[in-house]
Amino acid sequence: MDYLSTTCAELYKALEKKEELPKKVFLQGWVKTNRDSGSIGFVEFNDGSHFKNVQLVYNKECVNYDLLSSLRTGAAISIKGDLKLTPENRQPFEIDVKECVLDGDVDDDYPLQKKRHSFEFLREIAHIRPRANTFQAVFRVRNVLTMAVHNFFQEHGFIYVHTPLITTNDGEGAGNVFDVVTHDTKDPNSFYGRKVNLTVTGQLHVEPFALSFRNVYTFGPAFRAEHSNTVRHASEFWMIEPEMAFTDLNGNMDIIEECVKYCIKEVIAKCPCEMEFFNSMIDKTLLERLNHVVNSKFERMKYEKGIEILQKAVQNGHVFENNNIEFGMDLQSEHERYLTEEVVKGPLFLTDYPKEIKAFYMRLNDDGKTVAACDLLVPAVGELVGGSQREERYDLLKAKMEELGNAKELDWYLDTRRFGGCKHSGFGIGFDRLLMYVTGMNNIRDVQPYPRTSNSIKY
Repeated sequence: MDYLSTTCAELYKALEKKEELPKKVFLQGWVKTNRDSGSIGFVEFNDGSHFKNVQLVYNKECVNYDLLSSLRTGAAISIKGDLKLTPENRQPFEIDVKECVLDGDVDDDYPLQKKRHSFEFLREIAHIRPRANTFQAVFRVRNVLTMAVHNFFQEHGFIYVHTPLITTNDGEGAGNVFDVVTHDTKDPNSFYGRKVNLTVTGQLHVEPFALSFRNVYTFGPAFRAEHSNTVRHASEFWMIEPEMAFTDLNGNMDIIEECVKYCIKEVIAKCPCEMEFFNSMIDKTLLERLNHVVNSKFERMKYEKGIEILQKAVQNGHVFENNNIEFGMDLQSEHERYLTEEVVKGPLFLTDYPKEIKAFYMRLNDDGKTVAACDLLVPAVGELVGGSQREERYDLLKAKMEELGNAKELDWYLDTRRFGGCKHSGFGIGFDRLLMYVTGMNNIRDVQPYPRTSNSIKY
């Protein structure tokens, strides 16, 4: 009987479907651990196709015993063996090794050994850390969450638009951009004939497509030159940014709620092993918290009401790091978490923010002091999603932009209000922060393959 070339994932999938497993298998992958008791040895083996390992068993009768007993953690091997069901053991099956080939050995200074490594240490070896259990789980979930985002919008009839990475504007006018220059020492801005920078958002470029295709989204990298050395900030990250024509703020919040729930359910359904790992090793309340979000109706509260609640909390003795609560302030994470965790005890849309603390493109409300904006606040994190109804009235938008000083630079953006403009809305989700939320990881550097942060870049 020939050996069947297969993968760990295919074997576990067949087991879950109660299909007959092959009796003789050929596998290629890496050694996670190896222990030899003298008469029998066990290799924890993983080929990258599944979060769970497969146990390889060998003994002195094996033709490659000397090789097998000397295998070191991290070595790449190819094996042929007999598959045996072991329902009485911790693992449902194991492979009795008949032949082994060493495809790639490891040097003595291989940094991953059978012990706990700190996340700080693993960040220094980003090219090796995908082999560690936590990061095996993180990047598997990242893959599934990425596809969940695309599947949600594709299933809802959205058009995917690729927006440019090199642009002439900085979106909201914050000024925290990376300039793009050439190596022309005489004039580094000569390539485009003007100053350009890496994009901070795809929103302005995707809005015109909403006024042609109705419902669209962009999902790609963004760059912000912020010197924020926090667990939630990175200078390069990915953004999910949908735009919907003929949609007001309430319709916008409906889509946000549906999207967040869909993504969480997809990850829980398609990554059960990984999510159990996170729930056991990272955050023991994770699955309870995520299931609570999925099964909750997202509450809605105006910013002004939120301020009143926070002020009352201070009056009643609650202590925030910033107890100076007043209308017009930009809420901190502690304030957001109080509202979502202590007041509504679940997800909360905070709406209608003061116009002074929000972007120029947000629609001015009839009160003249607030805009039709929303932030989705969730327990344990605070803000997860930000969105708004866009200002579709040409005169009001132009006045805002002239005050800000970008009306001339963004004249093409103003054109969208003159040429068949309509009511429309959109939102932005920081993908890396969403990944942090669904995995329980508390540092953005640990959910990105190669994190980019100020004062530190190696790869």
